[in-house]
Amino acid sequence: MPSDIPHISESRRRRVLVWLVPLVWTLGLGLWGLSRQDSVWRDEAATWQVAGRSAGEIWAMLANVDAVHGLYYLLMHGLFEVFGASTTTLRLPSVLAVSAAAACVALIGRRLAGFWAGLGGGLALGLLPAVQFYLQEGRPYALVAAGAGLSTLLLVSLLERGPGRRAWPRWAAYGIAVLVCALLNWLSLLVLPAHATTLGWVRAGRRIWLRWAAYGSGAVAGALPLILFSRRQSEQVSWIPPLTWTMLIGPGILLTVGGLGAWAGRAGRAGGRAERKALSVAAVGLPLLAVPQLGLIGLSLVQPLFQDRYVLFSMVGLALLIGAALGAPVRACAPRLPRAAGLVVPGVVGVSVLALLPVELDKRAPASRIDDVLAVAGEVAGLKRDGDAVLFVPAARRDTALVSPDAFGGLTDVALAASPAASATLKGEEEDPTRIREALLGQRRVLLVTDAEKVAKAPSADRDKAKTAVLREHFAVVADRQVRGRRVTVYERRG
Repeated sequence: MPSDIPHISESRRRRVLVWLVPLVWTLGLGLWGLSRQDSVWRDEAATWQVAGRSAGEIWAMLANVDAVHGLYYLLMHGLFEVFGASTTTLRLPSVLAVSAAAACVALIGRRLAGFWAGLGGGLALGLLPAVQFYLQEGRPYALVAAGAGLSTLLLVSLLERGPGRRAWPRWAAYGIAVLVCALLNWLSLLVLPAHATTLGWVRAGRRIWLRWAAYGSGAVAGALPLILFSRRQSEQVSWIPPLTWTMLIGPGILLTVGGLGAWAGRAGRAGGRAERKALSVAAVGLPLLAVPQLGLIGLSLVQPLFQDRYVLFSMVGLALLIGAALGAPVRACAPRLPRAAGLVVPGVVGVSVLALLPVELDKRAPASRIDDVLAVAGEVAGLKRDGDAVLFVPAARRDTALVSPDAFGGLTDVALAASPAASATLKGEEEDPTRIREALLGQRRVLLVTDAEKVAKAPSADRDKAKTAVLREHFAVVADRQVRGRRVTVYERRG
């Protein structure tokens, strides 16, 4: 008996290390360059300015816009209240979420294909370029990925244990995880058909199917009011272009890589009953990667919705398959070259870090996003004079003043009729074009905040056309600054 103690201790240590190492590794990747040189782009600015409102103001806004992100905004409001508004508070939840997802990937991989497959998959998740982008993003997509990882881990544990009377707490946790993800972004419900594919792949029994259907249906029912209500705000996604063949290149590459990973790691873990052999990494990871991607493509044929961030959680499946592919050569080398086998996963991960270094640096630079609301606020602070007027074209560019109000102190927003909080909107309500014109003609100096020339679009709203027409006819440019996707131009009245 004493001779078994070292073996038991080693086994326990590996069970802890297999998820702890990926968690700490991903946390380190997320904390590296977290502030992105003190930059915040337009999507994150929406989170920042909404989180700064009261809970009542947020609730009122959700009736008009962004209901789909309501739970996330309320969560971030609580964090801003406790820890204050900063880029760290804005992005740290995403870092923690992806770290938790990496731990889930590692635990699933260990269960299905052994220690090295789990460790490799957990380490790989944070290195995927798509994941690196949203790893440091003040938006809900990383949180959804963590929930998808947890629900998949619960499903795998339930399939391994089989039906039993004591399984209901895990089934309840599964349903809650799916529901919370749906409340963060209801397109995450595409995880359910992915899990259904896994159940069919492993020929799950009738009792498993019934319980999955019951708890999955409960999650759908809980999210259904949000789905129906948010559909009334569908104009928010009207900017998404129709699906084209070029948009399918990315999913095609992902599915090809995932298929190769499933083929490379197809052996799975040796031994066990026939049912356990069927429950492989391929049976779990391939559906989790493919079904959400294909499902979103199918939905986009009805209404344009194709944005990779909506199915970021499918990267959990890709990481599982990569882990299985890394675990296969370890199993092959272990009998003859045990020391060399232990270097396979660390070696591949190290080489990957070096190979992806340009990507890693790029994702942590302000230029990785389309603009920076904080940088242009700094320019405004340097150019303004007390009593100047300020204009925003389009009105959504008012986000920079909402995130950095001190930089706009002393300026008069002559186009604004009701603030975003008062109007329960994201960008506020503006006066009609005639009043905007009259207000501008009474100004001596005006600062125009808009998009940089490379990304700017011609004004389409009548209000914006009125703003630019008055400036062009009655004012002259005296200063012009372009920085990180935004532009501030100073106009002075002629004569």
